[in-house]
Amino acid sequence: MNGKRLAERIGAALLLGAALWGPAVAQTPPAAGHLARIEATDEMRVCIWPDYYSITYRDPRTQVLSGIDIDLAGQLAHELGVRPRFVDSSFATLVDDLLGDRCDIAMFAVGVTPARQARLRFSSPTLASDIYAITTRSNRRIHDWGDIDKPDTVVAVARGTLHETVMRQKLRFARLLVLDTPFAREQEVESGRADVFMTDYPYSRRFLANADWARLIAPPHPYHISPYAYAVAPGDDAWLARVNRFVRDIKRDGRLKRAAARYHLEGIVAP
Repeated sequence: MNGKRLAERIGAALLLGAALWGPAVAQTPPAAGHLARIEATDEMRVCIWPDYYSITYRDPRTQVLSGIDIDLAGQLAHELGVRPRFVDSSFATLVDDLLGDRCDIAMFAVGVTPARQARLRFSSPTLASDIYAITTRSNRRIHDWGDIDKPDTVVAVARGTLHETVMRQKLRFARLLVLDTPFAREQEVESGRADVFMTDYPYSRRFLANADWARLIAPPHPYHISPYAYAVAPGDDAWLARVNRFVRDIKRDGRLKRAAARYHLEGIVAP
């Protein structure tokens, strides 16, 4: 799919999503404002998922972090005059990590879902992606998207991801297999115990580049385009406003697009 067509899909889906999801539900505010704590400690704690290629990825050989949200977290911290401290998190532990004050902000392309909106607050979206499927080159039953939701098909997803929520709602005939890690879902497909696993645009790019057995299946029409944004704990409007100002600025001055292009994500930048 070319970048222009994907961008058109994203724009339409974001407008629909904004109408459907509405505002987040506020919870108990933190004891002290995050901006004051960040200034006092000279650091901004950033929750990341270090296995998210092009987003927040830790190279297993060098332990160096890279990705669009690593770069942009550094820029936000620089604007605040502090250093970023990256805290390992995951989609399964995201809510607990933010509400438990392990980090000030989650910056790892967090999908904005109704369940997460009920407990967290989100910035304006930075990226948006549809859902894609990965199968093996040798799978003889799965040829295109229409072959997925059929009896006897096994669809693997990682626990706690938006793919688990979406596929629970969407699948009518296929069996959903929920696994504890992304690596487990990949192993199930490679071994033939599952037919496909569901993922998004950034992860699919990395996976296809490193797994010669894998084959991508894209939906022929928008399936479930999800906006990705930065997440914070509820109750601190000043901190959320500062994060939104940063997102607004990087969209206006081109920093978001330049960072996306650096990691080949320009096709999924949110308008």
